Amino acid sequence: MLSTLLIGLREGLEAAIVVGILAAYLSRLGRRDVLPRLWIGVALAVLLSLVIGAVLTFGAYSLTFEAQEIIGGSLSLVAVAMVTGMIFWMQRAGRGLKRVLEGDIDRALATGSLWGIVALGFVSVAREGIETTLLLWSMVQSFGDAPTALLGAVIGLAVAVLLGWFISRGMVRLDLRVFFTWTGALLIVVAAGVLAYAIHDLQEAAVLPGPFAAGAPIDPLTGVVAVGAAGFPWGWAFDVGTVIAPGGALAAVLQATVGFMPRMSWLQVIAWAAYVVIVGAVFLRGARRRIPSHRVSDAVAPAQQGTP
Repeated sequence: MLSTLLIGLREGLEAAIVVGILAAYLSRLGRRDVLPRLWIGVALAVLLSLVIGAVLTFGAYSLTFEAQEIIGGSLSLVAVAMVTGMIFWMQRAGRGLKRVLEGDIDRALATGSLWGIVALGFVSVAREGIETTLLLWSMVQSFGDAPTALLGAVIGLAVAVLLGWFISRGMVRLDLRVFFTWTGALLIVVAAGVLAYAIHDLQEAAVLPGPFAAGAPIDPLTGVVAVGAAGFPWGWAFDVGTVIAPGGALAAVLQATVGFMPRMSWLQVIAWAAYVVIVGAVFLRGARRRIPSHRVSDAVAPAQQGTP
């Protein structure tokens, strides 16, 4: 619930900020007549995200176990890639986000096309919506507790919408750089956990070598897949299932926050550590650059003059 709440809050607030800036600029230009087109684009993006989620949720039951694992692992990798790109995009674009979006509005109005504003609203929300759908679906597959995970996402999205409304009204002042720095760092750890579970799915489907494949190292004493140093590189890195119950609350919390599972393969551990170290190092280097704080409320403040 904590991880999915974070995802819903982060992605939802990104979308709310972008839409708020677009709506505020249109109001400032005196073009409230085209605001309905913006909302149509937003609604279409939300609908697309829901359709993708429904297809992923209900379309996999007719597939074989191997096919489900391959699709699940592959989509989890796509989700990790999209989230990683989003983290760095917001880190780079946060400072000039308002200028870029206003330029998009100017170009759309200059063409006089109905679909220009609709497309702008759609694109502004669709990316976050698809990212959220893929990441939530991957995490639900990983946790096996859909109601709780989805409840966290709904709460996060609701808070994001409410916070976005407060920001647009000038009731909340948010330091965009600080917010996206902290949530970006947390999402790196969450994405590393999704990556580890993607590796697990692909190993179960025999797409990647691992403990489920015929070439896994076997412990001569127990006759099962070796654990620890003897299991390197295609066996289990560790198995603490006797200490931390795989289906218990502690295991769920650890998996949701840091991607830890009571039993992980060497490939999972290596992928998790490499992702955190490499992506984290690049992210911290960007965060340390001395960029003036940018309060998003300053960007959308004109919405107080008439934005609904």
